[in-house]
Amino acid sequence: MLRELRRRWRSYKYRFVPWLALNLRRQRRTLRYVPESSQDKIIADEDVFETLLKTFKALFINDLSRQADILALLPEVKRQYLELLSVEQKQSEVNSCNHHGQHVFSPEDVLFNTLGFTVSRDRSSLVSAGTGVFVTRGFAPRGTVVSMYPGTVYRKHEPIFFQSLGNPFIFRCIDGVLIDGNDKGLSRSVYRSCSRRDQLGPFQMSDESWLTATLQNPLAVGQYVNNCSHEKAANVCYQEFDVPGHFPVELKQYLPNIVYSHDIESHLRCVVLVTLRDIKQGEELFSNYYTVVS
Repeated sequence: MLRELRRRWRSYKYRFVPWLALNLRRQRRTLRYVPESSQDKIIADEDVFETLLKTFKALFINDLSRQADILALLPEVKRQYLELLSVEQKQSEVNSCNHHGQHVFSPEDVLFNTLGFTVSRDRSSLVSAGTGVFVTRGFAPRGTVVSMYPGTVYRKHEPIFFQSLGNPFIFRCIDGVLIDGNDKGLSRSVYRSCSRRDQLGPFQMSDESWLTATLQNPLAVGQYVNNCSHEKAANVCYQEFDVPGHFPVELKQYLPNIVYSHDIESHLRCVVLVTLRDIKQGEELFSNYYTVVS
């Protein structure tokens, strides 16, 4: 029983205000200082947008045979993707002499072929932690979007009390917006309900696969990135990103976030993790759990 209480405390203490106040000075290397919220950018929003667009397009093309209902409603978009697929197939034939049609890769392989690395969940190298996130193949250069923080997005004053009980996966943005990245229990049910509420015919407005063991978007593992320590310095940092209104509707099926309230007009808030240095294959990702706005 004592061991179980210790385990629960380790997962909850980062949300316990008195503990935070006592430990801010002791663990200064784990703090992320932000002079102004508008300057909280490791890379430009345009770079985040382009990375997500590039990755999601590659995932969409890889899964093109299952996108017939969407493409039937978007003839111009269909033409563009068929042209891209034709270019990819020609390149593939040159490289592998394969003339047997489209080769379907796993989402992890698509990520590797697109960005040059893959990330996945595994047992953390920290003794006190459970699951962690690792670069399992390739190389992630400094300033690269290496992961996304999935979950339901709650604006200020929206009900999250019951979802927050015993929940170590709630991320607080600088402006007070909360993202619930828990893939179990009530949090899981709320996300699925909101996702299916917003679906428009064949168009899915968000990705539910991060709630399962089979990810459609292999970047959606950011909630399992562990906090850095004196022994394990941070190598990634959280960066908030508002999805622009012109984001392609056919690619929203890969966004691992959904707003709790459907009737509020605003951009979807996402949080990405950006590398602070070059990260090699086999390294675990470590972030800063604390944000101090001064």
